[in-house]
Amino acid sequence: MVAAPRRLHPDELCVHQVTLSGQCDFASSLRVLRDAGIRRTALWAPMIESCGVAEAARIWQDSGMVAESLCVANLFAGEDALRERLELADMFGARTLVMITGGFEDLAPSGASGTDIARARGLIVDRLNVAADLAGQFRVRLAFEPLHPMVCGFRSVVSSLGEALDILDQLDEGHDVGLAIDAYALWWEHDLQAKLKRAGNRILNYHVSDWLADTRDLRLDRGMPGDGQIALLDWRRMIEAAGYRGPVEVEIFSRDRWWKESPETMTRVILERMNIAF
Repeated sequence: MVAAPRRLHPDELCVHQVTLSGQCDFASSLRVLRDAGIRRTALWAPMIESCGVAEAARIWQDSGMVAESLCVANLFAGEDALRERLELADMFGARTLVMITGGFEDLAPSGASGTDIARARGLIVDRLNVAADLAGQFRVRLAFEPLHPMVCGFRSVVSSLGEALDILDQLDEGHDVGLAIDAYALWWEHDLQAKLKRAGNRILNYHVSDWLADTRDLRLDRGMPGDGQIALLDWRRMIEAAGYRGPVEVEIFSRDRWWKESPETMTRVILERMNIAF
């Protein structure tokens, strides 16, 4: 019997900047979160870049917020791009840098398209070893994130927690790469409790949103927790039974529903549903 999840307090809640990116810029997203009593966020690199790195760093330093992570680095983009993301994460004091593999287009020559999934998957272990070596130079841990099969070949060629664990088990000894677990991406997978237990202390980030029964967009139609089909309280029981005690991170992309509401409405509903829906 898996124990009931702990009762979350607002300081154990993280709301990703991207959750408010439909209504807010870099500065206003932090202001809305802070005004709601939410002090933890995951920084969104495109929002930093739109603001300008120097100005964003100044705003961040004055915000009093805590960065659980920076999203996202692309493994197939190469070492120079990864170094830039690590430097950015380090600059903002992010605890982790969330990493995905990227898709076929990231491996193809300029102007070409690639469709060789076996080749792409065959590169992952070597490239993650290189990434782990590079990350050792920074105060940031890498959190490798498997994504939903619907974006396989486009955003990620790793589409299950089982695959991700097999990959991490093949890394060179001493390499410190953990996992970002997203309930939205993995809720469909079999034997999750056993796989999460196997992940154990490698779970560095835990993301939640809900899967809508009639989802209409591959990336931009995620549901507010409680509006969809994922048993998120059961998920949290399993995550915590596996040893995770970090914050629960809400990450919602909702172009046609929640981004039409005010950001203050979004944060109010998230807080109302904490401990009830997730």
